[in-house]
Amino acid sequence: MTESTDSPPGLLASLQRLWRTLLAIGLNRLELALVELEEERRQSVEALLLVLVVALLGWMTLLVGVLVLVIVFWEERLAVLIAIGLGFLVATAGASWKLWQTLHKWSSFPATLAELKKDKTWLDEKS
Repeated sequence: MTESTDSPPGLLASLQRLWRTLLAIGLNRLELALVELEEERRQSVEALLLVLVVALLGWMTLLVGVLVLVIVFWEERLAVLIAIGLGFLVATAGASWKLWQTLHKWSSFPATLAELKKDKTWLDEKS
């Protein structure tokens, strides 16, 4: 009878150790995935910035077209150039602020990682 009462606690302890090991492995893999996701985010931001450069160059092409119009309508050239310049300034400031805000708030799976760490801590306390 002594052996049968010793087996279940030993089995339970072994199962808890196995669970902690599996959870630690899963947490390790998740952290690795988050590192890879961060690299993907950086590549995405780089691609986005290249898209913005292309858009800016397209916008500059439009500006040259506007300048041609300014030359055609020479008498109102100062007002047209000031309006276009202010429009570019406001658009650039707004887009820059939005990009900074988006990048500043970016976080990858923080709740999932926090929950997995809490689970691991709880299991460590139970053993």
